[in-house]
Amino acid sequence: MRNEEDYSYREERNEREYGLYWYSGLWHILRPILVGLTVLVLVIGIGMTVWNKVYGSFLAPVDLEDTQEYSFDINSGDSLNKVATNLENAGLIRSKSVFKYYCDFAGMSQKIQVGSYSLKKDMTMTEIADLLTTGDGNPIVRNITLIPGETVEEFAAKLVRNGVLESSDAFLAACKDGKAFKDYYYIEDVLTSGQPEKRKYVLEGYLSPNTYEVYVTATEEEIIKKLLSQTEAVFTEENQARAEELGMSMDQVLTLASMIEKEAKESDFAKVSAVFHNRLKAGMKLESDVTIHYITGVRKMALADSDLTVNSPYNTYQVTGLPLGPVCNPSAAAVRAALYPDESMVNEKYLFFCAKEPESGELYFSKTLDQHKRAVESYAPYWKKYDEDRGIH
Repeated sequence: MRNEEDYSYREERNEREYGLYWYSGLWHILRPILVGLTVLVLVIGIGMTVWNKVYGSFLAPVDLEDTQEYSFDINSGDSLNKVATNLENAGLIRSKSVFKYYCDFAGMSQKIQVGSYSLKKDMTMTEIADLLTTGDGNPIVRNITLIPGETVEEFAAKLVRNGVLESSDAFLAACKDGKAFKDYYYIEDVLTSGQPEKRKYVLEGYLSPNTYEVYVTATEEEIIKKLLSQTEAVFTEENQARAEELGMSMDQVLTLASMIEKEAKESDFAKVSAVFHNRLKAGMKLESDVTIHYITGVRKMALADSDLTVNSPYNTYQVTGLPLGPVCNPSAAAVRAALYPDESMVNEKYLFFCAKEPESGELYFSKTLDQHKRAVESYAPYWKKYDEDRGIH
């Protein structure tokens, strides 16, 4: 009997010891987990407190109750710092510094779009930043581009086509008359000594090719002034000095440059210039097809007798020397070529050139009339075919 009692006692004690051991092992497992959870809760709590503090102080809407829309403009050239300062001054964000840091961190600093935006004080800082980088505001500026070689009429038509102008009438009238721009000394020179009444457009040749940023509300006169101002920057003091050295006026240089621009690719500008300079020195007519194109408005490769005999001060098959004025708006490269012709071709007295296959844009240069006639006979069939393919007769 005693042995059975001892055995039951030992069994009970073993069970108690095993239970204590099991709970002890479980506690060793759970203890670090519980400690970790406690620390995590504390960290989250502290983080939430900090976030709420940061959000409330810097990122939150300035006034959740204010749903009024406020106009906010970003102008061309405004830096991120200026935009942030203007937003803070307008009471639309809480901190300009945080706004700048956020835009830099999010890669938005270079994406702020010019425009006029409607913002509200119940918007968060990030919502405002997102809106200003999408360009959803009504733009207050736009880009316009005058391509080298474009005429006044071609540029005006493009402005209408692109929605910059509703009609080209006022623009063309201003370019034809030119009197509104007499404050520019070079336009004054044309108005006083350049037979303005006989010119197709007084401002032809003086609108500097480039890409410009103008206000969407810009008038025809404002657009023209923007381009005229660039012409003065392009025609530098060095150019002025070189023109005087050649005995040429600015108007003559631009006229010659406009013919060079239309006659050749840039790689041949100086060569074409040399031919024209040589012909001018020799007292020869320039006989430039592009002056006929300017009169007729048609780029015809194979000119007929009726084209060559048209009565116009721009017709260089009829008038000796330069045409009355520029036949397009030339690039800075063409202006430089007019001032600095190819010296070797000048010295070798090249007097002629003609187009090869029209599609190639290449030119054939000759020294003598016989060489030129042979070249014309060789390439004339290509010119006629080119005209026929375009429906020009």
